Amino acid sequence: MTGPLAHLAVVLILLPVAGLAAQEQEYRLGPDDVWTRDKEIPVGSERGQLLLARRAIIEGNPRRARDLATAFIDRYPNSPLQANAYLIRGDAYMADGDEYKALFDYEEIARGFPSSPVFVTALEREFEIAKVYARGMRRKLFGAFRIVSTDDEAQELLIRIQERVPGSQLAEEAGMELADFYFRTRDLRMAAEAYDLFVENYPRSADVNKARLRLIYSYLADYRGPKYDASGLEEARLRLEDLRTREAGLAQRIGAEALLVRIYESDARKLLVTAEWYLSINDPISAELTIQSLVRTYPDSIASLEALRRIPAILDQMPETVVATGPDYRALREEKLGIPWDQDIDLSGVKDPAVSPEPEFPESTGQLTAPDQTGGSGS
Repeated sequence: MTGPLAHLAVVLILLPVAGLAAQEQEYRLGPDDVWTRDKEIPVGSERGQLLLARRAIIEGNPRRARDLATAFIDRYPNSPLQANAYLIRGDAYMADGDEYKALFDYEEIARGFPSSPVFVTALEREFEIAKVYARGMRRKLFGAFRIVSTDDEAQELLIRIQERVPGSQLAEEAGMELADFYFRTRDLRMAAEAYDLFVENYPRSADVNKARLRLIYSYLADYRGPKYDASGLEEARLRLEDLRTREAGLAQRIGAEALLVRIYESDARKLLVTAEWYLSINDPISAELTIQSLVRTYPDSIASLEALRRIPAILDQMPETVVATGPDYRALREEKLGIPWDQDIDLSGVKDPAVSPEPEFPESTGQLTAPDQTGGSGS
């Protein structure tokens, strides 16, 4: 067994058995802060049997550990140590390179023993497996080749952990891991929901700024063009304005002003495309009404300039009585384009402001500050 799973198995096995030799006896802390041996654990007792199973894992014999734990589970169905036996058997599967089977034992603890001392330990085991699954590791097919996608398992585990220990550090880590999973796989709507939930649930987290930034980008990147729903742009705008108020330095660092300009231009472009659609169905009146909204709401946009360039041809198709009730397009053309009514202008060289399609949002943003005056940045 190699790779991230091997490292994970070593961590999961060794942590609960540190000082294993000391577990052969019970110790009690006295009033003088000195540990004294209370009594030895008989090998044939329930604790002794589980100790043997755990020792088998450490000695490199996970299959024997699994057999011992299974025998314990079958022999002592009402034992208060049942959860411990499931944990040992799960760890044995992990040591044997079968984390998927281990999940069944950890899940047995999570569902059936919520008051057990090893309940949180089992969830921590599940979280470590969910992380490697979420980051691309596949599970074995017929116990041989890792070719089966684990995306569904990763999502389900990360959601369950948050439901089972809400408000905990483990739930916080699971929430961020789930949001990052959606972000990596470009399920941007789900990423936006997950980051939004993280910001709401963990406003004091060291990673809350990371969540805010990723939330904004998820909204921006999910916008597919002026022919599609633009509600995400409005959400991104609101979040950026909130960020400017809440974290001015961070907003400056990510170029919030440029991103707001990009949203402004995208909103304007959507209205221009709508006007073009009305023209395509021979409805110049609706097209002109849309252009009115465009030049009034986004007067400094490139789309507004394009609309003013085309407006003479559109007004020629409309009744004079309707044209008379509209804006003074002649004055607007003169002001914005600097050309007479009967002239045209080439706007093909005028482009939207250059903004990186994917702002560079760091992995962790707990202490981000604005760039200093020398060009460096705080961290």
